[in-house]
Amino acid sequence: MAEALTAVGIVANIIQLVDFGSRVLKRLEEYQSQFGAIPEAFRHIKTELPVLLDALQQTQSAIDAGSIKNESKKALHPAIEGCGVQIRRLDDVIAKALPTSSDSRIRRGGKAFRSLRDESKVERITAVIRGYVQTLTYHAAASLGPSADRIQPRPNPSSTVPFRRDPHFVDRQILAEIDSRTHQPASRLALVGLGGVGKSQLAVEYSYRIREQSPTTWVFWIHASSTARFIEGYRKVAKRVQLPRWDHPDVDILMLVYSWLCDEANGRWLMIIDNADDVDVFTFRSAGGRGSQDEFASRAAPTLLDCVPQSSNGSILITSRSRDVAFRLTGNYADIIRVRPMGQAHALTLLRNQLNGSFEQYDSEQDDAMALIEALDYMPLAISQAAAYISQRAPRASVSRYLQDLRKGDRDRAKLLQMDLGDTRRDGTASNSIIATWQISFEHIGREKPSATRLLSLMSLFNRQGIPESLISGRYNESSDDGADFEDDLNMLLSFSMVATDVDGRHFQMHRLVQFSTTKWLELKGDLEGWKEKYITLMDDHYPESQYENWNTCQALFPHAQAVVACRPSSDSVLKVWASVLSKAMVYANDMGYYQIAEEMGRRALKARETTLGAEDPCTLSSVSNLANALRMGGKYEDAEVMFRRALQGREKALEPEDPLTLLDLNKLGLVLSERGKYEEAEIFHRRALQAQEKTLGLEHQATLESVGDLGLLLTKRGNYGEAEQMHRRALQVEERIFGEGHKCTLASMDNLGLALGKQGKFNEAEIMHRRALKASEKRYDERHPDTLICARNLASVLGFQAKYEEAESLHRRVLDDSMKVLGEEHPFTLYSFCNLGAVLHFQGKNQEAEAIHRQALAGRVKVLGKEHPHTLSSMHNLAKPLNCLGCDQEAYLLMKKCFQLRKKVLGALHPDTKKSLEVLNEWADGDYDGMALEKVDGK
Repeated sequence: MAEALTAVGIVANIIQLVDFGSRVLKRLEEYQSQFGAIPEAFRHIKTELPVLLDALQQTQSAIDAGSIKNESKKALHPAIEGCGVQIRRLDDVIAKALPTSSDSRIRRGGKAFRSLRDESKVERITAVIRGYVQTLTYHAAASLGPSADRIQPRPNPSSTVPFRRDPHFVDRQILAEIDSRTHQPASRLALVGLGGVGKSQLAVEYSYRIREQSPTTWVFWIHASSTARFIEGYRKVAKRVQLPRWDHPDVDILMLVYSWLCDEANGRWLMIIDNADDVDVFTFRSAGGRGSQDEFASRAAPTLLDCVPQSSNGSILITSRSRDVAFRLTGNYADIIRVRPMGQAHALTLLRNQLNGSFEQYDSEQDDAMALIEALDYMPLAISQAAAYISQRAPRASVSRYLQDLRKGDRDRAKLLQMDLGDTRRDGTASNSIIATWQISFEHIGREKPSATRLLSLMSLFNRQGIPESLISGRYNESSDDGADFEDDLNMLLSFSMVATDVDGRHFQMHRLVQFSTTKWLELKGDLEGWKEKYITLMDDHYPESQYENWNTCQALFPHAQAVVACRPSSDSVLKVWASVLSKAMVYANDMGYYQIAEEMGRRALKARETTLGAEDPCTLSSVSNLANALRMGGKYEDAEVMFRRALQGREKALEPEDPLTLLDLNKLGLVLSERGKYEEAEIFHRRALQAQEKTLGLEHQATLESVGDLGLLLTKRGNYGEAEQMHRRALQVEERIFGEGHKCTLASMDNLGLALGKQGKFNEAEIMHRRALKASEKRYDERHPDTLICARNLASVLGFQAKYEEAESLHRRVLDDSMKVLGEEHPFTLYSFCNLGAVLHFQGKNQEAEAIHRQALAGRVKVLGKEHPHTLSSMHNLAKPLNCLGCDQEAYLLMKKCFQLRKKVLGALHPDTKKSLEVLNEWADGDYDGMALEKVDGK
């Protein structure tokens, strides 16, 4: 009986608390509706209070249902009483601090001042309420069942928006339209306009309003200025929602987050994709979802569009300077909102808000203020910067004085004002007068704090987002900057809105036009070249070699290494350093599967070294070899052969014939010859390299072991399966002992051994090897790295030979889909996947689909590899078989006969592949094909 009374008492308290709390919340909402913005601390409690009321109601429901134990009821009693105390305290603070419509002007001012003092009280109340919410939520979850307390609770919905709310935000009636249109299921909406027009500020404000209106909605912010930043945004989402293994380097973070977003059980979410200005970021194809703004990327690496979900429980808001990019992301011009410069009234309001307490002075300068915002093209960013200058210099600075400075200027200033700096995404007739505003700020910062100007100059050359403090602090000073302090310099730039900090405070970003204008300003002063040299040297000092242990650092700095490309210096001495940065970055890009980026960087580095060092310098020859390797991995075998021959010729001339670098290029030339189908010549080079490496480097050197594996792979292609198996077992045994299972050489030997075993019909052992190789490759790289795709493709092939058709087909389709995204449809690796999928479809009797796929593979191989390449002949053989099953007997026979004749010519009569074609022909010769009598073919 006492327990029942306790439950009734708790429920009665909860009902009273919910009613009282709802009235307090209503007072806050009425105040916001009547007076606009409320103090920041009150905004926080306004967001938390609905969560508390919901937790109380859930607790009441659980008590009514009898699912909360008596012990829990006793534990809840002080928490519920504590909630009542905090809500009453909040009500008292509101009554004293927030004005009402009946208050006089003086009383309102007094309350406004008091509200500032009471913010700390409200923050403490908010913190206590959060604790009670956790207590109530825990007991509600525990009431769901005996295992509830062992389940890891899901994190509460929150926001990853990296910017504070702008207290001076001016609503231009755009937010209401955004709100109504993003509430549609799976909606995509884009804000499009000039840089500095306020698109991102609209998105930031909307994100905070969404969280106020719906605390159960997740809000995610994704930077889209580059592929690397996009991936980093997804990584932050994964961390925030606590996805399993989010911090493992082998996880495909894009697909992990994509899957979570598509799961409606995870609740409502809003994703803001900011600065989606470059279509190449979204159409570029890359291993693991990475990419770059590269001209070739749209056909050589994976698109990020596949990773942007269309889920009914989510909405996407995009900001972009390009309507075309916005259309690519939304799919409908009707889903694009054009954000134009502010109207006169809104621009005046923004200037008034930004000037804070200077109201009397501002009101006396109404005409000048009108002229100022007009001179600034009503651009929000320009107005904010002008206000920052005036506020800091007041009372000496004023709107009138600022306007006068804007209009006068010396010859250099006049030249800057007249200069059309241009922007391909802007209307060519639009004024660029926003740069005039920045010119005033640059000059002021230079006068007040020259060291801050130097900091800005250095930062303007980085990729504009994710600029690490570790690379700029102390790197921009001159000998005369004895009193310079990084924090003071940074604060100066922050106060003028020249830069912004990320939430962690250790990385910085610059607006695109601020950065662009800074470099133009430096160019005008004749200082740009010097800062380029500083930046290039800085990146060369900090960008590491592409070793496995350095990959995290390489990836973090890669966008900034890409920015070095645009900083080609005029000095030969610095041009050497520039080439060094590009060379290190291109090797990393090649390791990650960014083959087109690697090629472009490699070509630039080679040209620079040829200019400064000469064609035969060892560094130049290294660039030739690196470029050749990028070309080979990108499937450009003919060009790669030319470059490898050049590198080898140069090495043999400049170094000893048995120098390790010479032998490395000798072996790589064998690789590209093998990939071109020149097996006999390739074997000569492989054996020469291996014999010399065993003599000079030893049997267990990494280069020697790689050559053993490469020769073994060639022997497999030539049909010498037994000898190939011996070579791979020899290499694998040593590599596992010296390097471990996760090393690239070890996993390559595993996979290649599996190939040799499979060719001999040892399918069970081959499957074991391929599975080991695949697992190791996924751990070292990721699921979409080209090396991983090769391992998966080879495993799928051996599964097909074991008649495990369902698993084989599924894996082949996945590999083919990823290969097209990562490498492009015409890459030799992708064409190999087409062929393998066609084969497993034929095994299952799906001959119509097999025929279509084999025709596509054959056409691609003829185009890319040539009519007589061994892989092209494999496609001919494989196409003939489903044609025969579909009744196309004559076409099948003639195709197989042509295949046999070419294989006999290219591979020799004794090659296993030649014998297979001969066997098929003689099988078919027993019948009559469309009235055409066939004779058995002589294979001699």
